[in-house]
Amino acid sequence: MNSASKRGSVWVWWICGLLLLASTINYMDRQTLSNTSKRITDEFKLSDEQYGNLELAFGLAFACGATVFGIIADKTSVRWLYPIVLLLWSTMGFLTGFVETYAGLLLCRLFLGLFEAGHWPCALKTTQRLLPPDKRTLGNSVLQSGTAIGAIITPLIMKMMLTDQPGSWRPVFQVLGAIGVVWVVLWLVSVRQQDLSHIEPTAEKASSSQPTGEHDASLFDAVFSRKFLVLLIVVISINACWHLFRVWLPKFLQQGRGYTETAMLNFNFWFNVMTDVGCLSAGALTATLAYRGWSVHGSRCLVFGLCAGLVSCGGLIPWLPQGPALLAVLLLVGAGALGLFPCYYSLSQELTKTHQGKVSGLLGTFAWLTSSPLHPLFGRWIDQTKSFDLGMAMASLTPLVGFAALCLLWPRDASRVERL
Repeated sequence: MNSASKRGSVWVWWICGLLLLASTINYMDRQTLSNTSKRITDEFKLSDEQYGNLELAFGLAFACGATVFGIIADKTSVRWLYPIVLLLWSTMGFLTGFVETYAGLLLCRLFLGLFEAGHWPCALKTTQRLLPPDKRTLGNSVLQSGTAIGAIITPLIMKMMLTDQPGSWRPVFQVLGAIGVVWVVLWLVSVRQQDLSHIEPTAEKASSSQPTGEHDASLFDAVFSRKFLVLLIVVISINACWHLFRVWLPKFLQQGRGYTETAMLNFNFWFNVMTDVGCLSAGALTATLAYRGWSVHGSRCLVFGLCAGLVSCGGLIPWLPQGPALLAVLLLVGAGALGLFPCYYSLSQELTKTHQGKVSGLLGTFAWLTSSPLHPLFGRWIDQTKSFDLGMAMASLTPLVGFAALCLLWPRDASRVERL
């Protein structure tokens, strides 16, 4: 029995709550820019392509950091690595409030992306160590729902702090950047070094009535497997969709459909409430299906497909003017888009235990390398056409590609890792 088992389920879910809080802080620091995007582009006199370059810098740095911190997470103590990276990204968010030039803004976003990338290898390694396979999708949905909560809270803080005065966006970055210190104290008080040891294989087997195919594969076997190829397609498809909506939705509502800043912030609140509902519902439904006799893998695939179907409703965006129908479709997109991630995370945790940080880091690197260059291209398209519609509609359909790969290419024999 490992230390986590001795601590009890209450402690395990408390730690999952801390992971949720870390994701919340992560997205608060990240989403502050998109929620103030119009003010910042006006103040710095930026084109939409230049604004897209800020997200490109963030994404490329995130891609680099995903692999770097994935390797470090497998070789060092997550108990210490996690608070270090959180303090570093919080510092970069705090410093953003002081920048006076576009170059300074670009640099802060670059280092914010680099250090924020450390969150996911640390968090996924933690849920892998603390939770058995049939509980991981639920645990990962709690972890992922923190991103929605962060995105929910950010517009509320904006409405309280933003004024008509130029530069009133700066204190928002400073306040949100300082919150990370609280999390670091809670984490260090709650987690001991021995708490993140492996769950014993017998405990894992007893936790689920279905075979999971989980074994301690080598890094080579894990990466050069059919499962890794499928997960590569999945993570690229869901990230391309999620990040396009995350980055451009505020501008789309204001520039593309003529909503006021206040109306945009109000809708962003409800959009992110729906992302949280979708995320937690995905985890709960997966756990319920597994409890009722579905295979762990089958329950994940079904939930993934349902979420991809919700997101595909965004294909209607070009035909929807400002109004309730547009907002309803966007809410469905939000609910489905974030529900995809807990399923993906749990699938990635099947590849290997020892190299979980490296595997999740590599997958994250590929995802960000492919999704980040889309932002300046999308910005250039907007500058030229003055329309967001086609890009958002196309992004809404990409999760269906991931679902097709999961259904058609995932090995039928879940007890083995197949070489390509």
